[in-house]
Amino acid sequence: MILNILQIIISVLLIVCILIQQRGTGLSSAFGGEGNIYRTKRGLEKSLHIFTIFLAAIFLLTALLNIIY
Repeated sequence: MILNILQIIISVLLIVCILIQQRGTGLSSAFGGEGNIYRTKRGLEKSLHIFTIFLAAIFLLTALLNIIY
């Protein structure tokens, strides 16, 4: 029961983290927008990226634990 609640909380946090990240590509590039320019992540954007990866790993771990138990 606790694993289910923990997994729901982690999934909501993961969705929020993914949605607030800026996207560099998409339909804007098809209509003359920003091209494929490489740039490094700095500051809050880098921290958010690392936190998203961490949440994804924790979500995978809780999903596997949920299957086992």
